Amino acid sequence: MKLGLNTGYWGAGPPAGVEESVRIAEDLGFDSMWTAEAYGSDCLTPLAWWGAKTSKIKLGTAIAQISARTPAATAMAAMTLDHLSGGRVILGVGASGPQVVEGWYGRPYPRPLERTREYIEVMRKIMAREELIDFHGKHYDMPYGGADGAGLGKALKSTIHPYRTDIPIYLAAEGPKNVALAAEIADGWLPLFFSPKSDKFYRQALDEGFAKAGARRSAAEFEVASLVPIVPGPDAETAANMIRPMLGLYVGGMGARGANFHYDVIARLGYEAECAHIQDLYLQGKKQEAIASIPLKMVEDVALVGPMDKIKHELQQWKSTCLTTMLINAPGPMLETVAKVVM
Repeated sequence: MKLGLNTGYWGAGPPAGVEESVRIAEDLGFDSMWTAEAYGSDCLTPLAWWGAKTSKIKLGTAIAQISARTPAATAMAAMTLDHLSGGRVILGVGASGPQVVEGWYGRPYPRPLERTREYIEVMRKIMAREELIDFHGKHYDMPYGGADGAGLGKALKSTIHPYRTDIPIYLAAEGPKNVALAAEIADGWLPLFFSPKSDKFYRQALDEGFAKAGARRSAAEFEVASLVPIVPGPDAETAANMIRPMLGLYVGGMGARGANFHYDVIARLGYEAECAHIQDLYLQGKKQEAIASIPLKMVEDVALVGPMDKIKHELQQWKSTCLTTMLINAPGPMLETVAKVVM
């Protein structure tokens, strides 16, 4: 099991102590570090800033939202950073959800699987730099041929000679069809709220993708990197309080009623009634009540919390899953403790 440092996205400003955490993670032999974006801080700028202070650790986006940039813009950024870092980039991308895409980026949210497939195909063509980009799909048109254009678009090839023509692309996915798509067209999968209880469910979805004609990777070559919250503490209930606000936000408020993919992930673990109750409270503005209503077992299904002996025991279940990398979000001093347990 490899370890990655998950820096997350920001609140009011940069996370305190993150540069020290990055340094410690690299010194400890962490395989990767990851940044995120939602509708505030972007994921590429911090990755370049903090990554410039490292020399070995891989630099991942978890995730770059596809509605935030055209496929060409994302490919340009990845290729540029890959050169600057000496070939350490992992490009994690995802469709996000309709609330963010339509509310923040002001773009429609049509057919996310189809759009993701096209997006990754365009990026791979750009990164390969074998031909002029002449792509005409349902969602992306290069050169642009719409009636509202100037009609002067020209097929182009990147001026950058890529450091690597095969920068790894990981796909963030939660539903089974999107997970299967990741296995078919990507080099890795970025789940959210993974649980050992869902391992069989996700392995079946991944196998469906691996079985597709032209699948990019086999199961043995494929990477699965997931956030795994680890909160040591004298008792599980108190430690779980560090996770409950995040669960409450994602289950209750990160998406509209009936269109919240994170809600669906937790509900599939057997918490349909609990998720409905959490969402009802959250959407009524009763956020603290929603957070307080989250049962300990729900937290324990998606995180490792409590005394270290308990965490060590439960960790064996996680190591037997399809995960290849555990992404840890913890202050620097705790990283060494976690590394000793996991690695």
